[in-house]
Amino acid sequence: MARPTLVLLPGLLATRRVFHSQIDALSDLVDIVVPELWHHDSMAAMAEAALAMAPARFALAGFSMGGYVAFEILRRAAPRVERLALIDTQATPDAAEATARRHGLMEQTKIGRFHGVQPSLLPMILHPSHIGDPAIVQPILDMALEVGAEGFVRETRATMERPDSRPLLVDIEVPTVVIVGRQDQTTPLIRSEEMAADIATSRLVVLEDCGHMAPLERPADVTTALRRWLSE
Repeated sequence: MARPTLVLLPGLLATRRVFHSQIDALSDLVDIVVPELWHHDSMAAMAEAALAMAPARFALAGFSMGGYVAFEILRRAAPRVERLALIDTQATPDAAEATARRHGLMEQTKIGRFHGVQPSLLPMILHPSHIGDPAIVQPILDMALEVGAEGFVRETRATMERPDSRPLLVDIEVPTVVIVGRQDQTTPLIRSEEMAADIATSRLVVLEDCGHMAPLERPADVTTALRRWLSE
């Protein structure tokens, strides 16, 4: 019997390194696939790239922007998804002010002002207790530089243009876990609570003392939640 496969979808300015702990800890249960989403500039293209790497049936976990890609995969190939994990993400589209902010960042990047993730941004994505932890901060800085300016522009364009995924939620019937840091400022707890309320088969896991980067900030807790989900 073939081993099950878990497709992990990273967030904006993130690579497979964001899931380093989960990949290592869950390899006894599943084969793991992590697409490089930053090569594509639309949710459709990201979803197709992930589907091309996946077997006929698979478990699907999306972190942040990866959650938006997961919803696009459900639009295109829902019967292939055996179970779903949504980590620090949301089903809602960008508000107008968020779109305007992303446009500004893209324009700055296009004129050569991309410097990865600046330390001044860390309070927006990390719990205060983690801002000085190099084991958490350094991977964030390194991943942003690996994705680079062009990758950032492509991912930002895809994120801005994503559709509203809230209508999909009530049709999800596979085992689903919604994981979120209680202090996540980027995709706040209320967004995860809304998703969990609309997905009949879901379980909500709230991680204490945790911001937006749950796989790095609370790696053991995320792994425990995913292991339980994969075993259900």
